[in-house]
Order: sequence, then structure tokens, then C-alpha cells
Amino acid sequence: MKKLVTPRRFSVESKVQSPRALPYLLIAPILLISFGLVLYPIVQDIYISTTDKTLGDEIGKKVNFVGLKNYEALLGNEAFMNSLKVTLLYALLFVFLSVGAGLLTALLVNKRFRGRGGIRALMTAPWAFPDIATVIVFIWIFNTAFGVVNVLGPWLPFDTSGGWLTSSPLAFVSVNIISMWKTFPFYSIVFLAALQSVPDDLIEAAYVDGASAFQRFRTVTLPSIRPTLYLLCVLAFIFAFRQFSMIYLTTGGGPERDTETLVLSVYNTAFKYYDYALSSAIGVTGLIITFFVALGYLTLATRAEKRGV
Repeated sequence: MKKLVTPRRFSVESKVQSPRALPYLLIAPILLISFGLVLYPIVQDIYISTTDKTLGDEIGKKVNFVGLKNYEALLGNEAFMNSLKVTLLYALLFVFLSVGAGLLTALLVNKRFRGRGGIRALMTAPWAFPDIATVIVFIWIFNTAFGVVNVLGPWLPFDTSGGWLTSSPLAFVSVNIISMWKTFPFYSIVFLAALQSVPDDLIEAAYVDGASAFQRFRTVTLPSIRPTLYLLCVLAFIFAFRQFSMIYLTTGGGPERDTETLVLSVYNTAFKYYDYALSSAIGVTGLIITFFVALGYLTLATRAEKRGV
């Protein structure tokens, strides 16, 4: 009598429960979303930057490959070089103001005082406000006729009659102040979390040794939160390169392109001058700059970790 051979059961459940397949299945949705919303648009943008594509082309019109011609045109483009300079200055000032304000407020609310929880919650309000609401409020504040900030006019060493958002360099500084107010709570929250990991016994030991508040911060607190500080500086720099809505809604890049960053230059080149290929080249240039900034940070962080700093 033949022995019946029972076929081996194969089920999807057994595959899902496999310890080797499970991690890949878990990250598959994230990879698909990242490819569809991040990687594919980047690759498409790089491709378009090497063509002569313009907005409003006839359907079926052939797009020609021009290589690096658009990038060569950017080198002699005065408007692009101005946008690049404005972006770098805006990013550096943004990092100084936003990260600095975040660190200062985190140090203040990290102290023990009555109502500390309410102050911490209130401090996050600017981060929660929509960009449009924030811009509307600050347009009223900086209004040349009845804005609250005009009270400071008589005590300032410079003329503000041209308008805070309509004259240079006041518009550039005003945009940075608005951006700082909107974003500093994020950096403050991250710094506050990092301050919780600073050993209290080291701070108390420094206090017993007679160290002042600034010396305790410089020798104990700052070294403990330095990795967080470096990371937030890089993130703030990248965020500044991506900032669009706050600048577009307040100044639109003016006056005289004094606040036109690379992102606004991409928008204007594509949707005002209909040069889609050149705008893509500008976007790729900004991507390359932020990539090398992030790469530089990762390199320094890796070396610091190997040294045990």
C-alpha cells in the first residue's frame, strides 16, 4: 500500500512571521512613499534641468536634451547669483536667530518656577500657527501707518519711513524675524529634551566649586548638548533653503529682489518666465548645496563619535 505524501503547506502567514522577511515588509510602505513623493520628483527634476522644456509647450512637442547648458547659463545669470547670495545670508542669519532663540528659551524654561508647564505649552504656540495666519499678524505689526513696531521708530538709529517690508535692508531683517518667531519653538523643545539629559551632579559640583552660571553652561551644559546643537544648526540651514511661504506672502522676494531666495527664484522662473528647465536647474543647485552641508555634518559627527567626543 502506497504511503500518501501530504503536500507541504505554504501560507502567506508563515512568510510574514519569518524573522528575515518581516523587517522588509514593515519598511516597504515607507520606501514606496519615499520613492513616489521624494526620489522620483528629484530624478525627474534633474532630468528636466538637462532639457529645454518650457511651460506652455504644445502637447507632443519634442523636448531636446541640452546637457549642462542650463547650469552654464546660471553662472552668468545675475539674478541667480543674487538669489544664491540672499539665500546664504538668510540661512546663516536664520540659524543664528532661530537656534539661538531656541537655546535661550530652553535654558529659561528648564529652570524650576511656578507655572513652568503653562509657559512651556504657551511657548509652542508660534510653531502651531499656520503660516498664513502668522504672516497676516506680522503684516499688521509692521504696517507703516499703524503698526505696533512703529513705536520703536524714534529710538532707532536708522530710518524706517520706507516701510519694514518694503524697503531694503529692513525687509530682509523683518523676514528673518518673522521666520525666527515661527520656528524657534521647535528648536527650543529639542534643546529642552537635550537639557534633561545633562547630569545634575556635574552642575552641582561646578556650583560648589564656585563656577558662575555662564561657566557652568560653558563647561558642563554646552558639551553635553553639543551634538544636538550641531544637528539643529544643520536642520535650520536646510529649512532656510526650503522656506517659501513666509517670504512669498510677506515680500514676494522684493524689494528689488532683496529677499528673493533660491526657492522663490525657482517659482518665478517657472511660473512667471515659463522657463521650466532653468527653474529645475536652480532647484537642483539648491539640492546639491544642502546635500553637501548634510554630508559635511555627517562626516564631522562620525569623526567626533570615533574620537569619543
